[in-house]
Amino acid sequence: MSGILVIAEQRRGQLRPVSLELIGAATGFAAAQRAAGAAAPDDADLRVAVAVLAKDPAAFVPALSVSGVDEIVTVPVATPEFDPDTFESAIAALIDARRPGLVLIAHSVDSFGYAAALAAARGFGFATDVFKIERIDGALVATRGGYGQKVNVEVDFPGRDTVVLAVRANTFKPPDTPAAPLVTSFTPPAVSTRTVGGEFVEIAAADAVDMTTAEFILSIGRGIGEESKIPEFRALADAVGATLGCSRPIADAGWLPKSRQVGQSGKTASACKLYIAMGVSGAIQHLAGMKHVSTIVAVNSDAEASIFGVATYGIVGDIFDIAAELRRHF
Repeated sequence: MSGILVIAEQRRGQLRPVSLELIGAATGFAAAQRAAGAAAPDDADLRVAVAVLAKDPAAFVPALSVSGVDEIVTVPVATPEFDPDTFESAIAALIDARRPGLVLIAHSVDSFGYAAALAAARGFGFATDVFKIERIDGALVATRGGYGQKVNVEVDFPGRDTVVLAVRANTFKPPDTPAAPLVTSFTPPAVSTRTVGGEFVEIAAADAVDMTTAEFILSIGRGIGEESKIPEFRALADAVGATLGCSRPIADAGWLPKSRQVGQSGKTASACKLYIAMGVSGAIQHLAGMKHVSTIVAVNSDAEASIFGVATYGIVGDIFDIAAELRRHF
C-alpha cells in the first residue's frame, strides 16, 4: 500500500490535541496535491490513514473520525503508558505492512523516544520540528526552523521511499467536521521492553496559561521599551478580558514566561478570534503564531511595520496613548 500515515498520540487515555493537528497537516497536504493535479489515478498516494496505539485503541475511534480521514487503524499494545520499545516495534511493523510514502508524528517528548531510532534503522527520510510540508518540482520538501528559529530550512529526501516527519504542535488547523472513516485493526509483533513504568507524575507549570486555547489575546512586543511597563499591559489585558501574550524578545528577556510567547518558536494562537498586537513589529516568526486568527488589530508607531501587512485593522500611534484610551472605557 501507499498513502499518508498519521500516528495519533494519546496520554493516560486522553487523545492529545496534536493528533488532530497532524490530521490537519495530512489532509491539507493531500488537498494541495489534488489541487495541483498530483493525485495518482486511484488517489492511493493521498489516502490518509490514522493509527492509534493504546491498550484499548477502539476508545479513540470517535474522536479521530473527522473529515479527511479515510481509515483509522487500531493498534493494540500491552502497555497502558508510552513505552519507546513497544512503539518503535509496532510502528515499524505497521510501516512495513502498509508502505506509506509519508508518515506524520508529533514533535513531542514521546516521539523523541523512538522516531530517530526507527528512521535510522529502516533508512527512512526524517526531519523534526516541521511546520510546512509541500512538493517542489515533484520532490517532497519539509520546512523546519534552524539556528534558533532565525532561518527556515527546507529539507528534501532524495532516494527515500518513506519519509517520517515530526510535526510542530499548534501549527496546522485541526479538522472539526465529523466523518465515518473505515476502521481496521493491526496486530503488532510481541516485543520485550527494556523499561518498566512507574507512577505518572504531572509537573505543574510555573505559568498555567495556555495560549493555544485563548480566544482573545493582547500581545506586547519590544515597543513597550522596558520591563517596568509589563504591569501596565497586564492590567489592561485583565480589564478588557484578554490573555496577555508577547513576542519573542519579551520572552527571551525574561519579562514574561515563554509559555506566553506567540510565534514560530512559541505558541500558535489556534483558538484566537481577536488578537491585539501592541508594539509588535511583525517578524515572520511571530506572524507564524497568528495565522489562524480571524481578526488582528495592530498598534505600532512605525507605519512601515510588517504587522500591518497581516492586520485586519491598523492603528499608527503611540501604544501607551492607545492603552490609556482603552483603559478609559473599561
